[in-house]
Amino acid sequence: MSFDPHHLALVFTAYIIAAASPGPSNMRIMGVAMHQGRQPALMIAAGVVSGSLFWGSMAATGISAILAQYAQALIILKVFGGLYLMFLAYKAGKSAMTSDEKQGRTLDAVRASGFSLYRRGLLMHLTNPKALLGWIATMTLGLGPGATPTTVAIILAGCAILSVTIFCGYALVFSTAPMVRMYRHARRWIEGTLALVFGAAGMKLLLSRA
Repeated sequence: MSFDPHHLALVFTAYIIAAASPGPSNMRIMGVAMHQGRQPALMIAAGVVSGSLFWGSMAATGISAILAQYAQALIILKVFGGLYLMFLAYKAGKSAMTSDEKQGRTLDAVRASGFSLYRRGLLMHLTNPKALLGWIATMTLGLGPGATPTTVAIILAGCAILSVTIFCGYALVFSTAPMVRMYRHARRWIEGTLALVFGAAGMKLLLSRA
C-alpha cells in the first residue's frame, strides 16, 4: 500500500470519532477531573492512553486480530470488563447517594495516589473489548495486504498523538474552574449519570454473546 495522505486522514478521522465518543473511559476522566482536579485526571488519562497504545500495538502486529477469532478469549475479556464496569457503577452510585458534607470528609481522608489512578485508567481500557475491536477496525481500515512498515508506524504514531490529545484534553477541559463549579453544584446528578452509564455498559458486556 503506497503512502496516501487522504486515506490516512480517513483512518485518523475514524479513530477520533471512536476515541472521543462518550464512553466509560472518557466519562471516568471527566468525573475525576471535575471531582479531584487536573493532576489526578491527567494520571488516569495517562493510564487510558497506555491501554490504548497497548491495544494499538497488538492490532498492528496482528495479535489482537487473532485473539478476536477465539470466542473464549473475548468472552473472558468481556466478563472481566463487565464486572469492572459494574464495580465503577457501584462506586459512582454510592457517591451519588452520599451527602456533600460526608463526601467532602471522605475525600479529605482518602486520596488516591498518582500510580493508583494510572492503574485504574490502564485497567479500564485493557478490559474494554470495544477498545480492542476499535483498534482492529482502525488497522483493518488503514492497512492492506501491501502495507509497509512505514505505513504501520505512521498510523500508530498518529493515533498515539490523537490518543494523548483526546484523553488528556478531556482531563484539561473538565478540570477548569467553570467545570469544577458545575460539578460541585451537580455532583450527585453527575455521579448518578456515571453510575447509569457504567452499569449499562457493564450489563451489556456481561449479557452479550461472543
